[in-house]
Amino acid sequence: MKRLKTLMKVLIGFTILNAVAFVVNIIQAGNREPDGQSVKEILGTDPEKATWEHLETLNRAETMQLFYAARAPAFESMNGEYEAKVLSGGVLGETTAGFTHHFFPTGKPTMSTHWEGKAFKPEGENSGWGYNLFSGKSGSEIFRARKMRTYVGPTTICKDGSDSFHLDYSAFNTDLIKTMHDEVRQVNDNLYICAGYMVPFGGPWNPGPFVLIGPPKDLPVDDNGNIPGIEG
Repeated sequence: MKRLKTLMKVLIGFTILNAVAFVVNIIQAGNREPDGQSVKEILGTDPEKATWEHLETLNRAETMQLFYAARAPAFESMNGEYEAKVLSGGVLGETTAGFTHHFFPTGKPTMSTHWEGKAFKPEGENSGWGYNLFSGKSGSEIFRARKMRTYVGPTTICKDGSDSFHLDYSAFNTDLIKTMHDEVRQVNDNLYICAGYMVPFGGPWNPGPFVLIGPPKDLPVDDNGNIPGIEG
């Protein structure tokens, strides 16, 4: 009985600490409205010369302001396989990276996996699909999974309702990732500031920032018009 009480106290304490961390992470993101700064003002450099390393120097609130200040890319321009990186910052930065690399790929803990990128295929004027790229499932070979639907429309993260390039996972996933939603905005032709969230972990109030890096590689379409690992 004493052990059970001790275990309960530990679990309650862990739950409280987690809840506090989520609240702090939300506060660190700042106001969900643009503060009027331009992309150049936030970065402190010419956006056309910016790299993901410039974004990595920003704190969590600055990163989100950069996302709010940036604009949605043209839908048809998002085509091919892009490199991706999780941005640090915020009290849950390391936790977000761990989830992205080691749980997102398969829905189970896989310590050898690593998230490598995202890919997109436009199929209509404002309708397409995409997927994610991972490594480490069986050696260093890239595998493709976690398909999503894509479109351009009003943001769900910023209160101003401006457009983002959206990645909606609900149509192609049945586990926790079904609740995932990402938004992409453009810094320059080869750099995109992005933010993603999951409904159980705070939704649009608690986004995790990441970047996509171009130029994109061509989609690896086989002779039958299919992409390895991705169902039509």
